[in-house]
Amino acid sequence: MWIAAGSLAAWLWLLLCQGFFWRTDIRLPPRADPDDWPSVCVVVPARDEAAVLPESLPSLLAQDYPGRAEIFLVDDGSSDGTGELARELARKHGGLPLTVDSPGEPPAGWTGKLWAVRHGIGLARARGPEYLLLTDADIAHTPDSLRELVAAARTGGFDAVSLMARLRVESLWERLVVPAFVYFFAQLYPFRRIGRKGARTAAAAGGCVLLRAETAERARIPDAIRHAVIDDVALARAVKGGGGHIWLGLAERVDSVRPYPRLHDLWRMVSRSAYAQLRHNSLLLLGTVLGLALVYLVPPVALFVGLAAGSTSTAVLGGLAWLLMTGTYIPILRYYGQPLWLAPLLPFTAFLYLLMTVDSAVQHYRGRGAAWKGRTYARPDAVVGDEG
Repeated sequence: MWIAAGSLAAWLWLLLCQGFFWRTDIRLPPRADPDDWPSVCVVVPARDEAAVLPESLPSLLAQDYPGRAEIFLVDDGSSDGTGELARELARKHGGLPLTVDSPGEPPAGWTGKLWAVRHGIGLARARGPEYLLLTDADIAHTPDSLRELVAAARTGGFDAVSLMARLRVESLWERLVVPAFVYFFAQLYPFRRIGRKGARTAAAAGGCVLLRAETAERARIPDAIRHAVIDDVALARAVKGGGGHIWLGLAERVDSVRPYPRLHDLWRMVSRSAYAQLRHNSLLLLGTVLGLALVYLVPPVALFVGLAAGSTSTAVLGGLAWLLMTGTYIPILRYYGQPLWLAPLLPFTAFLYLLMTVDSAVQHYRGRGAAWKGRTYARPDAVVGDEG
């Protein structure tokens, strides 16, 4: 009964004191068209992305932007013809100018993506842009996406504006796991706090970040975060740590086209970086497992055990906690256009995430942690020659 009471207390605190994380009304802030549209360079790191590039790159080439804009796609050692396909798509669709280049293999202390981003920013700086749009190769934009991002950044005085791309939700496993991914992210990093000046909470969504070029140079991005596996959160912290004003919200014009049809695909997406999020700390892992169990697993267990044992108080406390959990999950399901019967299944999904997190730690200690597309990254404090 007392454990169930603790779970209910945790949900009351989350509901009222965690930045209203469960609300989905954080969209691009009000904006006005600037008198003079600034120049923008779009940097797209890409490694073995031939499968998704035909859906994503044409959307960037077709951007309806009043100012000067061009795209730099950095081919990060692809083996599937990503670079040549990008050139072919540019020839076929026209639109914004496209430069395709490759930086070679990343040196020790760099993740492949950030090494590619560094190369792309270096190419872009020769054009003297006021803004950089860092976007992943699996992200598709509506034609007015860049215009809206720049106008919002100018109107709000933001140094970085990031959108949480709407992930694909089509298969059964995507329906169960993907909305919860965004829900858990918002719970860890409430969007309202991120956009508040003076607040310590900092996060971004790496698939779509509009960044003031001057801010990137001042914060030494990406050099200052070169070993970060969770690069979007690290970028936001670097910008905010340097006094920058950042904003993060849910997307209406930005979508991920990458499919995750099987549980294995989603499992790999989460487990590759979950233990890095916990700073490879076994005590934080233990606390996370216990916290997930208390918050997400105890409510249904308390309800059914209370009913079976005839303990009305235990059943009521567990049922109320489960009801609060379900209610806070409904808005994100609506955002993704999913049926509301999925909401009571959140404890099952949370259990999957618990297992993914533990698996991430196991893979790390086996030397296979933070692996992605043929590369495995060491812990930051294990990188030889890393001078910080």
